[in-house]
Amino acid sequence: MKDAREEYYDAGAKVAVTVVDVTDAARRLAANHLCGPVSAHYLAEYLAAAALFGTALEEEDETLVIQMKCTGPLGGVTVECTSAGTLRGYTEKKILDDFDAVCDTDPRKVVGAKKIQVVRSVPGRIVSQGLSSTLGGYLSQSLQRNAWIRVEASVGESVDMQEARGIMVEALPDSPLLQGAAGAADLGETRLRGLQASPRAMLRKLGFPHAELKRSTPLSFACRCSPERAAAMLAALPPEERAGMPPVVDITCHMCGRTFSVNPGNA
Repeated sequence: MKDAREEYYDAGAKVAVTVVDVTDAARRLAANHLCGPVSAHYLAEYLAAAALFGTALEEEDETLVIQMKCTGPLGGVTVECTSAGTLRGYTEKKILDDFDAVCDTDPRKVVGAKKIQVVRSVPGRIVSQGLSSTLGGYLSQSLQRNAWIRVEASVGESVDMQEARGIMVEALPDSPLLQGAAGAADLGETRLRGLQASPRAMLRKLGFPHAELKRSTPLSFACRCSPERAAAMLAALPPEERAGMPPVVDITCHMCGRTFSVNPGNA
């Protein structure tokens, strides 16, 4: 599985399972932002979460943004998934000297207390938004869905992105699983310990070997920034402000880390 989202459904159990891989997109973003291994780890995990939540996007130009703010040294993460399956994002801090040397990703020390906001929107209109302290809490509290989510990332000391994957298991309201068990969360925690296996292997571990693949969506890194957008931003400044600028101005997109060199006089 390579940078894709696969959505499965087991008709007998009335359970939906979504699996995503965002390894290549996370690798490119971490390189663009010059991330250390710890910020790359969290960027990758939240990209996987955005890709999972992106199953809800319905309109052609709709986007979903996850913004996590935290009290720890990471500062926070912002990621975006579009209905076309494109991904981008960034962390507030790129280098964490006290943690990068030992690849310490302990959320108690790196993240601390956190708040997560998820916003779906189309140009000019917010479709929905929700707040929670966890990704799973957003599903259960804001969306009232009996669902379980896990995201995983594996990053080497040299910021070698080895894996960035996620899975979401949802028991629908009339699922027989809800009659005598805790539901999707209990199912995932007891049967699935890691996400290194293929989607079919994970489905077998979950007890849904015959689940039907309903939709497969390619995922990829992409950003709407461009040299033309950078020049247009400078052109919007007052002429006297542009006149005081150096011959070449470097403008970096905070969402993807790309830098464009623009001549203010030609903007």
